[in-house]
Amino acid sequence: MFTQKIAIPDTQKAIVIGAGLGGLAAAMRLGAKGYQVTVLDKLDKVGGRGSSISQDGHRFDLGPTIVTVPQVYEKLWQACGRNFHDDVELKSLDPFYEIRWPDGSKFTACGDTDRMTAEVARLSPKDVKGYHRFLRDSHRRYVVGFEGMVAEPMHKAWSTIKVLPEFARLRADRSILGLAKARVKDHRLRMALSFHPLFIGGDPMNVTSMYALVSHLEKEYGVHYAVGGVQAMASAMAKVVRSQGGTIRLGEQVDRIIVTDGAAKGIETFKGETLNAPLIVSNADAGHTYKSLLKDTPRRRWTTQKVNKKRWSMGLFVWYFGTQGTRTKWRDVGHHTIMSGPRYEGLLRDIFIKGKLSDDMSLYVHRPAISDPTVAPPGDDTFYALSPVPHLGHDNPVNWHAVKEEYRIKVANVLDGLIPGFRDHLTTELIFTPEDFRDRYLSPFGSGFSLEPRILQSAYFRPHNVSEEANGLYLVGAGTHPGAGLPGVVSSAEVLSKLVPDAPAMHDIQMAAE
Repeated sequence: MFTQKIAIPDTQKAIVIGAGLGGLAAAMRLGAKGYQVTVLDKLDKVGGRGSSISQDGHRFDLGPTIVTVPQVYEKLWQACGRNFHDDVELKSLDPFYEIRWPDGSKFTACGDTDRMTAEVARLSPKDVKGYHRFLRDSHRRYVVGFEGMVAEPMHKAWSTIKVLPEFARLRADRSILGLAKARVKDHRLRMALSFHPLFIGGDPMNVTSMYALVSHLEKEYGVHYAVGGVQAMASAMAKVVRSQGGTIRLGEQVDRIIVTDGAAKGIETFKGETLNAPLIVSNADAGHTYKSLLKDTPRRRWTTQKVNKKRWSMGLFVWYFGTQGTRTKWRDVGHHTIMSGPRYEGLLRDIFIKGKLSDDMSLYVHRPAISDPTVAPPGDDTFYALSPVPHLGHDNPVNWHAVKEEYRIKVANVLDGLIPGFRDHLTTELIFTPEDFRDRYLSPFGSGFSLEPRILQSAYFRPHNVSEEANGLYLVGAGTHPGAGLPGVVSSAEVLSKLVPDAPAMHDIQMAAE
C-alpha cells in the first residue's frame, strides 16, 4: 500500500529550545494545541536540571527532589488528554523533612497542624500563638500569590498594578524572614519558617514575604517523591510529547535564534543546521536567551548590560556520593534533612551580598533510597549534599578548580555530624560547582535558579513569557514568570498556553491556500 508523506506547513511548526521540565511542559501544551513540535537540548537526557546521572550502580538525581502541588502536573496531563498518575508514581512523605541545628535540636515538618504545633511548642512554647498567625499569613499569600498569579500572564503592567493594593495589605515589601521575625522569637523557628525561598534561589532576608505561601502548599498538598526521581517525570513528559507526534533531539545545542524583520523565524544549531518555525519557545535560561541566543539581534529591554546588572540566585556546591552497606545504618536520617549552620543571617549575607565562600555552611541532604531502593545497589545508599554558595558574578569570584577539594573536605566534616563514619563506606562520587552549572546548563554566572525572585524581579518585572524582543518568541522555565521550582517552571507552560493560539487546522490551511 502506498502512503504519501504529508508536508507539515510552517504555520503548524514550533521549536522548543531546552528539554528541561519547562520546555517539556511547553512542548506538551503546544502539542495539545495542534503544533508539530521539535525540542532540542544539548544534554544526552531530557530533564535539564531535573535530569540524572547513573554511575557505579547509583542514580544521582541532579537537581530538584521535592514534588509539591501535584495538581499542577495533573492539569498538564489532563490538557493532553491523559492521566498523570498513569505515567508517574508519587509517594507522599511523612514527615516532609527534618531540620537540625548545631546545638542538637531538631524540627520535624509534616502536614498535620497539631503535630506541627507540638514541634513548635517543644522548641519554644511562647511562639505557638505566633506560629498560628504565620499559618494564616501563609494561606492569605497563597490565595493572592499562587491561586491568583502563578498561572496567569503577567507581561502587561496592569496585571501587576491591579494586585498592588492587596500586596500592600499583605506587606509584600517585608521579607519572608522579616515576617517570621514578626511572628516568632526563637531563632530556630525563624529559620524554619523562612528558609523555603532558598529552594528557588532566593535570599530569605530580601525575598518578599509572599513566599510564605510555600508553607501552605506543603501543608495543604503534601511533599512527595517521584519514584525514579524527577528524571522519571521528565521521561514521562517526553513520552507524551512523542505520542503527540513531537520530536526530541538530544545532544543538539542551539547557537542562535534567527530573527528577521523583528520576528523569530527559526534557530541555528552549533552544527550549522537551520530549522524554520514561526513559533519559538526558549526554555534556556532567560539570561542565556537574551545574552547569547539573540546575540545578533538588537534588543530594547533585555540588553546584555541590563541582564548582567540583575540580581542572580546563589550558586550551588553539590556532592553526589554512594555508600556501601549502609541502608540500615543511620536509622534516624530520613529522606530529606536540612542541617542549619551556626549562622543564618550572617551566612546569607556572605552568599548573596558579599559573594564570600564561608568556612561554615548549611546543607540540604538527600537520601532517596529510604523511599526508592532503585537509586542504589541492594543494601547501599545514594546521597547528595547541597551547600548554597556565591554565584560567579560577584567581584573576585571563587576559583572552584582551586578550592573544590578543600571545600569537599569541609562538607564531609559537617556531614559526619549526621552520618558519622560515612567516608569509610564511600564507593563513588561526583561534584558539581557553579562552574558546572554555567557550563552544563548555560546558567549565567553559574547561578542555581536563574534570576533571584526579589519583588522587583518578579511578575511584570521578570523576563516576560512573551518576549518583547522578537515576535513569535516566548519564554518558559525558571527565569521567566512565575519563577523557579518544579511548580513554577511547569506553570510557565500553562501561561504560554494562554498566550499562544491553537495551531491552524490542516483544512483551514488548505482553504486559505485555495
